[in-house]
Amino acid sequence: MSLQTIAAQLAYYDSYSDSYSNYSSYSDTDPAVAAGITLFMLGFTLLIVAIAYVVTSYLLSRIFKKAGIESWKAWIPIYNNWILLEMGGQKGYWAVLALVPIVNIVSMVFMYIAMYNIGLRLGKEGAFVLWAIFIPLVWYIWLAVDKSKWQDEKAIHIKPGIEKTA
Repeated sequence: MSLQTIAAQLAYYDSYSDSYSNYSSYSDTDPAVAAGITLFMLGFTLLIVAIAYVVTSYLLSRIFKKAGIESWKAWIPIYNNWILLEMGGQKGYWAVLALVPIVNIVSMVFMYIAMYNIGLRLGKEGAFVLWAIFIPLVWYIWLAVDKSKWQDEKAIHIKPGIEKTA
């Protein structure tokens, strides 16, 4: 390839790119409108989070009552997970460690084990924990509103129907 050919190609590409120079990456939207939309979305997100918190705390308080635990503990963030972990026979400190990146994956596993054990103590089958894993809201609602009773005398890891030997 000769120097003249390269120069001609560069001139062609340069003139071709000039046709796009009239376009800008900026929006013609008024900054006040953009700020209003942003604030609306932020407010809507906070409203959804607040509703989720209230619903989850209410359902947890009903589950705590079944286990003989004071229901006000369900309304304190992080502490309610601590209590839930302890109800399921796990160490409560995993609730705090859930705030640490990477470690929160391990914490989630312990939370699911606790939910499995809670389900067993409330007379549910082992597969019931799948609701807790995939659709936790259904798990909370089901345990909060059904007529199941907390079976404290049963060992956590013993399947329902099998009595603990002395």
